[in-house]
Amino acid sequence: MRCPFCGTEDTQVKDSRPTEDNAAIRRRRFCGNCGARFTTFERVQLREMIVVKSNGDKEVFDRDKMLRSMKVALRKRPVDDERIEQTVNSVVRQLESLGETEIPAAKIGEQVMETLRTLDHVAYVRYASVYKDFRSTGDFEEFVDTLKKETA
Repeated sequence: MRCPFCGTEDTQVKDSRPTEDNAAIRRRRFCGNCGARFTTFERVQLREMIVVKSNGDKEVFDRDKMLRSMKVALRKRPVDDERIEQTVNSVVRQLESLGETEIPAAKIGEQVMETLRTLDHVAYVRYASVYKDFRSTGDFEEFVDTLKKETA
């Protein structure tokens, strides 16, 4: 593993342990060249998934992109980072269990929305506002009214 600080390719693993949800291995590393310490995570990837965008473009699925978008939706909400990681891992496993190598972006967006819906309603509305491209306050009102009816 290359050191992110000095670029040396030879770093040592000082400690390895599973993450809380056993979905990854957390490794503490040490660079003998510059003395820096850093952490890496190793995850199982069953198959490479390709995201098919609405315009037909394709790109490799990026778990970190999903994590960032969920963190934006959950910003300043009472959900800790560990819970967000577990949620992302759950969504990725669900997508992998579909058995498809090419997954429409819309399916991923819907899966994230449904997960956020059970996790935090404010984050769900935030994510939906971007995902569904709300253009006016009326769009928000309509969406929140629908949400109120479903939870009542």
